[in-house]
Amino acid sequence: MKKITILLMSLTASLTLSSATLAAGGGNEVKDKVYINMSDKAALQNGAKLFMNYCLACHSAQYSRYERVAEDLDIPLYQLKDNLMFTTEKPGDLMKTTMPAEDAKEWFGVAPPDLSLVSRVRKPDWVYTYLRAFYQDESTPSGWNNSLFANVAMPHAMYELQGVQRLVKRGVDVHGEHGEEISLGAGQKLVGDAIFELQHPGKMTPAEFDKAIADLTAFLVYLAEPAQLKRKTIGVYTLGFLIILLLLCVLLKKEYWRDIH
Repeated sequence: MKKITILLMSLTASLTLSSATLAAGGGNEVKDKVYINMSDKAALQNGAKLFMNYCLACHSAQYSRYERVAEDLDIPLYQLKDNLMFTTEKPGDLMKTTMPAEDAKEWFGVAPPDLSLVSRVRKPDWVYTYLRAFYQDESTPSGWNNSLFANVAMPHAMYELQGVQRLVKRGVDVHGEHGEEISLGAGQKLVGDAIFELQHPGKMTPAEFDKAIADLTAFLVYLAEPAQLKRKTIGVYTLGFLIILLLLCVLLKKEYWRDIH
């Protein structure tokens, strides 16, 4: 009984610490909205490509397997092996990072978290805003900062795609002081509650980069609950079956009671 009590106390402390850690960053409440269409396999495939190429080197998704992702997203196995996997990995392996946690902690000050459930903990709108809110900041060790998560240890992994942007103003009222829409200067962009200005363009236009981040966010939503792709379809069939069963039951009831009435 004493061991069980100690175990429960340890579990409670761990959950409390985890909640505090997750709440430590990203105090801004203003977030951009992202539309997630889980039936868009092309978007999910593009998100998977971005995740494998730009995220998996540091972050793991240790609750997912490569072959499960390929099966769910209609990715041929040969494409998975040629384009989305490290040469040392096998299709049945879990999606783990190759970076040792000790080295990551030494380099970044903290080990990069697993991203399997990040879209459920942080919510898709937060993830979408966060990935677009990086800006150059020479005062930080990495040279990057984030308007939604101040002083984050993570550098901007996709700056080659987005380009380099500088922070113009933070804490902006989206609708202005009197409810009117705020006006942006040439080359400026509103992300969350911050205004940015693109200093050096990347390989993508701002619209293309936003679409790419929306695809990546959709893939992270998929990682958090892979079964949702089939669960919703099964739910439709189940409701259809119950409706047909209800009609049959009503007809059967009428057949039993027609002579009495």
